[in-house]
Amino acid sequence: MLATLLVALLASAQPVPDCHIGAYRLTDGSTVDIAPADPDGLRWRRIDGATGKLTHGQGDTWSSTLGWTDRPDHKQVTFTDCASGGIRFDGVNGHRIAFEVHDTVFAGDGGTRLVGRLILPPGKDRVPVVVLVHGSEHDSARVWDAMQRQLPAEGVGAFVYDKRGTGESDGQYTQDYSVLANDAVAAVAEARKLAGDRAGRVGFRGGSQGGWVAPLAATRSKVDFVIVGYGLAISPLEEDREAVAFGLKLKGYDQSVIDKAWELSDAIGLILSSHLTQGFDQLDAARAKYRNEPWYKDVRGDFSYLVLPMSSDEIREKGKAYMFATPWRYDSMAVLRKLHTPQLWILGDMDIDAPSAETLRRLGTLQAQGLPITTALFPGAEHGMTEFELAPDGNRVDTRYANGYMRMTLDYAKGVLHTPYGASTIVFPHAGTPTAP
Repeated sequence: MLATLLVALLASAQPVPDCHIGAYRLTDGSTVDIAPADPDGLRWRRIDGATGKLTHGQGDTWSSTLGWTDRPDHKQVTFTDCASGGIRFDGVNGHRIAFEVHDTVFAGDGGTRLVGRLILPPGKDRVPVVVLVHGSEHDSARVWDAMQRQLPAEGVGAFVYDKRGTGESDGQYTQDYSVLANDAVAAVAEARKLAGDRAGRVGFRGGSQGGWVAPLAATRSKVDFVIVGYGLAISPLEEDREAVAFGLKLKGYDQSVIDKAWELSDAIGLILSSHLTQGFDQLDAARAKYRNEPWYKDVRGDFSYLVLPMSSDEIREKGKAYMFATPWRYDSMAVLRKLHTPQLWILGDMDIDAPSAETLRRLGTLQAQGLPITTALFPGAEHGMTEFELAPDGNRVDTRYANGYMRMTLDYAKGVLHTPYGASTIVFPHAGTPTAP
């Protein structure tokens, strides 16, 4: 998911530390998470998927805008001093939850120093623990991943860590799934050690690129479950082809156009997978053939749209910075066929970065073979499980997370599903029972 990485690299400024960051329990029993948004903002999130950007006003009062839009949603948030940890959110009072927190340093693949954190709900009870496996982002999961607080606020422990080459962890950033899976195996061992007797069910949750890494890690460790959010059961090269096709279909083009556009995607894939040594002649020929076609401007894909405007020399030069040992032809199905750990795959049917249709089809074949896989397809949701509206220029602007997405994640970690989850279509592994093993 190269495009996700490039966006993260452009927006990876560290936020100004804010003592208001945390999870809060309101007097009506609900929870709200307050997270960093950018160097001068905050973002609130509710378990039902509602979210907004907070902008500082007078005193310690903040005003909210809907989702990622600039449109006011008329919610006001007021914080008391940091020591007392009080909040008034949309007219309801609350207090910051005092979690049990363990910061740690542990050894990943090859002894690489990784920095992590275990956050457990208050109390002494045994709880499920979810190890959060990073996507392709280059930023610190310990700073930006709000699930590290959202899960404990609802009774599920979370272990978050900076993947190698990000945040405070050592090592070189990589997209080598095998290395990252070994790091995740080390992370689950560290989580179990720190949680001690409080650890109940323990499993992985991988988002985006983490959907390749988490199942692989599960084949190398004993875990109770794997949750994949908007991940894929196809290779990175197939991802771009599927994304090219899906984007063109949304624009109204037929398969004859998609076949032509795939010539561009395949040439770009060859360039990247050959470490910038092959495919340039094929790309130049395809561009010369199609650049005046009306559909050419609408070719997107996961990474094709980034490469198409570049000359061959620019690709050779700029591409060097993005050679991260990505296994471009990674065989997801070979891993999934031998994985008998219960899995939940949460997908969006409008994901233009990692289209879900082929992944859902392939997972269906594994379900038919009796593997313990549950799938949930959320209508109108894109990458990140967000819903969106279209701006006047046709670009998507996210408004919220899909209703039911977080609740389903929590319930699967706890071991029992309680349908329905928003408007999602759920397929269980064995005709029938809404119970997570």
